Amino acid sequence: MVDIAHLTLETEEITIRDKTLKIFLPAKLEEIFQGDPLLEVEKFPFWARVWEASLVLADYIATIEPSKKILELGAGLGVPSLVAASLGHKVLATDYEKLPLEFIKLSAKENNLTIETQILDWKNPNLSGKFDLIIGSEVVFRKSLFKPLIELFKNYLEDRGEVILSHPSERKRTLIPFLHEAQKDFKILTSIRKLKSEEKTIEIVLNRLIKN
Repeated sequence: MVDIAHLTLETEEITIRDKTLKIFLPAKLEEIFQGDPLLEVEKFPFWARVWEASLVLADYIATIEPSKKILELGAGLGVPSLVAASLGHKVLATDYEKLPLEFIKLSAKENNLTIETQILDWKNPNLSGKFDLIIGSEVVFRKSLFKPLIELFKNYLEDRGEVILSHPSERKRTLIPFLHEAQKDFKILTSIRKLKSEEKTIEIVLNRLIKN
C-alpha cells in the first residue's frame, strides 16, 4: 500500500462557475504505479489526474440548490464532491481504493471543506441510508459492473432522487448498452456538453437517471 506521506504532491487550481478550489494530486506517476499501462490496465491509476468529465459533472452540481445528500462513486480526486461541499451539500466521496480518498481529504482540508470518505465495492456496498443524488464521472467502463451499479442506484437512491453521470463521448460503446439496461428502472435524460481548448473540443455526455 502506497503511503501518501511518502509521495511527491502538486496542486491544481480549478474554477467552477464562481468557485475556485485547490486540488491535490500526485506529481510523479512512477511513485504510485510501476507497471506497464498497456499490460496492466486494471491497475493503472486513472484517478490520478483531473478529467474533463469530472469538471462537467462538477459544473452541473454547481447548479443544484443545497443542501442535498450526495454520494459520489469512483470519486478519484473528488472534484465534483469538493465543489458540492463548497456549496453546502452533505457529501460522501467513495472509491474502490484508499489512496485517492486520501487526496480528497487533503484537498478538503486545504479548502476548509467537510467531506466524508469511504472505500466502496459496488458489488458489496456497505452504505447506510439513502441519497438525494448519486453522481459519478467515467464510472461505466465494464459490462460486468452494469448490474451492480444499477442495483446500487435502486437501493440507495431516494424515491425522488437522481443519478447524474458524466462520460466522454468515446465511451458511448459501453455507455449506450448500460443506459439501455438502466431504462428498465429509470427515466433517462441526456444532454451533451462541450469543453473547448486551443487544441481540441471534448464532447461530454451528461445523463440524469430518475426512478420510474
